[in-house]
Amino acid sequence: RACDLDSMVSALAYAYFLSKTAHSEMLVLPLLNIRQSELLLRSDNIFLLRQTGLSPDLLLFRDQLDLQALQRDGRLRLTLVDHNVLPSSDSDLEVAVVEVIDHHLQEREPSPSCPVTVETVGSCATLVTERIIQKSPEILDQQLAQLLYAAVVLDCVNMSPAAGKVTPKDSQFAAALETRFPALPPRGALFQALQNAKFDVSGLNTEQMLLKDMKAVSGSLNLAVSVLYITLEEFLQRAGLEEELSSFCQKFGFDLLLLMTISFTENKEPIRELAVFSHSTTCRDQVSQYLEQAHSPALDLSPISCPHRLLTAYQQGNTLASRKKLLPIVKDFLRERDGDSRLVDGEEDESGVPPTPMNSLVEGCPLDGGLPSISAQDLEEKFSKMANN
Repeated sequence: RACDLDSMVSALAYAYFLSKTAHSEMLVLPLLNIRQSELLLRSDNIFLLRQTGLSPDLLLFRDQLDLQALQRDGRLRLTLVDHNVLPSSDSDLEVAVVEVIDHHLQEREPSPSCPVTVETVGSCATLVTERIIQKSPEILDQQLAQLLYAAVVLDCVNMSPAAGKVTPKDSQFAAALETRFPALPPRGALFQALQNAKFDVSGLNTEQMLLKDMKAVSGSLNLAVSVLYITLEEFLQRAGLEEELSSFCQKFGFDLLLLMTISFTENKEPIRELAVFSHSTTCRDQVSQYLEQAHSPALDLSPISCPHRLLTAYQQGNTLASRKKLLPIVKDFLRERDGDSRLVDGEEDESGVPPTPMNSLVEGCPLDGGLPSISAQDLEEKFSKMANN
């Protein structure tokens, strides 16, 4: 549902494979499971499409195709890539699922009518690459190879063992693409370009910046935690900010916004800052105090001056406390405030808010501490593999 780069590439590549190999009259199309307007929030996706010469105008989005109508007419067959179960909002499409290729925890049981390929590799694109090379290698060209290669390199954090994402199968098929297509961009340069694109918010307005990487939690209060890829100082200087934040809360029904910023020093060390926005002084003060006193983990918050009366701003001393660490604190606050455990996580809601891509830096990625360094052992293994080739 989040349509991150791995999901998009897996859908494009596998649909192309099926269109070239399926022995039927059926039309095979890759469907991006987001609204067309939401592609703007996936800046790394757009970057890769442009780099490989694919126009975003050629893509098909969820709001452009009525899957339910096709299903009612008996004209729909679905293959799921980069996830293996449908969200509850799409449960009526379950009978149309005919195949699954995924690298997440398996939640679906295989059946004769729906073969399931699930392996916990670093990238779903690795499994799609494997299928193409094993079944129909002749369809691979430079463009398709570059799409697949980029997804694997990005999801596997530049194939660095130190990052803990890459598996032997990822390395095997990344190397296979490199061997077949020597003109592929160098790994390091490609990874850095995709990372830069992923965190590029220069073309986004305030609402798009808030939606780009947001999670929602609901109890007696509706809260959202948005991650911003700029410094807090830069964000607070945006013209008409309080009005825009107020409009955003009203549009999506939020009582309070938590804004987490992440930026990096010249030495690639992370800088994290935090701001609390609400029209209710009581809510803002309660949440701020709870976050200041949090100890699992301690955020190490230091108040900083803020020009806006509806915002409370902090420097976050604990730079390892990503949003993944902050969300449980927020949920604990709501439980204590509400006196019960009736919480709704924003993953499955129907609020119309786009789901957040996975593998994000803000979710506690191994890159939280900066880019991984290359050890002498890594270099020795690399040269050993080159010599064996």
